[in-house]
This record gives sequence, structure tokens and C-alpha cells, in this order.
Amino acid sequence: MGVLNVTPDSFSDSGEFFATDAAIAGGITMAAEGADIIDVGGESTRPGAAPVSAKEELRRVMPVIEDLRTKIDIPISIDTSKSEVASAALDAGASIVNDVTAGRGDEKMLPLAAKRKAAIVLMHMQGEPRTMQQNPHYKDVVTEVADFFRQQYGLALECGVDPMTIAFDPGIGFGKTLEHNLTLLKHLERLRVHERPLVVGVSRKSFLGKLANSSEMSERAAPTIALTGILRGRGADILRVHDVKENAAALRAAEAVMS
Repeated sequence: MGVLNVTPDSFSDSGEFFATDAAIAGGITMAAEGADIIDVGGESTRPGAAPVSAKEELRRVMPVIEDLRTKIDIPISIDTSKSEVASAALDAGASIVNDVTAGRGDEKMLPLAAKRKAAIVLMHMQGEPRTMQQNPHYKDVVTEVADFFRQQYGLALECGVDPMTIAFDPGIGFGKTLEHNLTLLKHLERLRVHERPLVVGVSRKSFLGKLANSSEMSERAAPTIALTGILRGRGADILRVHDVKENAAALRAAEAVMS
């Protein structure tokens, strides 16, 4: 899953794809480099990020999705927690909703996914983006995240969502300390609920800088690539990354060993 942030304040790329033309070109490049899904987002969810209105989010993402749909033949995902944005993106050709609130941010999201028969990624987050890293706390992070997945799975089914369209994301870096992140990654298979796919995003995240003992964003590429191969072996089904070409190569190597 290639990450296409159509935002001016993304933590990872400093607004590289904020301009519509740059975002479209970036999505085309990611598809050519081996992405199987392009994940388009118009609102930053970095720690401390300010919320964005649905109107502004739509202004950012709609031209990108509409144009990409005519130029690439892989699925497009809309990274949003607003049902209004998700609905418009699905109209424009997206087929997956990637919701960092797992349906909690908008009570209309799960019914929308059910009605539109869209795939949906339900992510775990403790707190909300502006405050999530202030003091994350768990008694047992693996058990609590897995229990959350079971809870949201049941709620999704109550709303009419097809269970075969659901995937789960442990939300690495979303209300978690370095220790929480590493524990979740170490015990990834314990997070599998009802045999649904696991989506994992570690790409360029701040905990990698701590592991690399560096504050430079460029120093996070190598540990991202290393974890891509390791996490595939630990059961990750979808890896959400910024540097598609390099991570696709890592996945091919991991798949060769696994097979």
C-alpha cells in the first residue's frame, strides 16, 4: 500500500504531494514501482495535527482520486475518518476506506461501508491525533488491541458490513510508546482476529528514528525496509509504505524465502 498524502503538513514528506499534479504523478509512480494499493489521504494524523474540515479534505483528495482512477488499474484507498469524504471518494472510484478511528469518529462510516460494499481497514488508536502521544498507557497492549479488533468487528457486522471486507491495523505510533510499538510488532500474529488481514504501517515513523538514534527523516528508510521483510514473515498481509520501490524489493526477498 503506497502512501499518498495530499497534505501540506504530513510528518513524513513535508507536503511533497500537496499539489494535485504532484500527487497524481506520485500515485502513478507508486503503481509502476509495485504498489498494489494507493492510499490517498487529505488530513494529517501526525501527533499534534490540527483537524481539517470535510470540505477541505474533499478539495484535496477528489481531483487526485478522479484522475488516478483513469490512469492506474490497482485499487485506490481513501484514508479518512469522515463518511462524507469516504462516500465521495467511493463515487470517484476508490474501493477501500482506511479509517484511523475504526468507525468511531463518524457513526455513519460503518453503515456506509456496508451499503457501498466497500473494503474497510479498522485501525486501533488510543486517544486522538492531537493528544495521542502525551501519555499512552496499557496494562497489556497486545491483548487490548486484539480485544478492540473483536469489538469493532462485532460492531461492523451489526451494521451490515461483510466480514470478508474487513482488515485490521494495530496503529503503530498512534497512542503507543516505543515499547508498545515493538511489543505489537513482535506478537503480530496474536492480533489476527477472525482470520482477517493485518495492515501494518511503520514507514518513516518516529520510533524508527529512536531505534536508529537519529532525528533525520532520511535515516528511517533503512529500518522501514528491514521491518517490511520481517513483518511479512510475522504475518503482515499489507504493508503501508512511502518508499514503494525499495519496500517492494524487500517483500519480494521475504516472499522468496517464505515460499
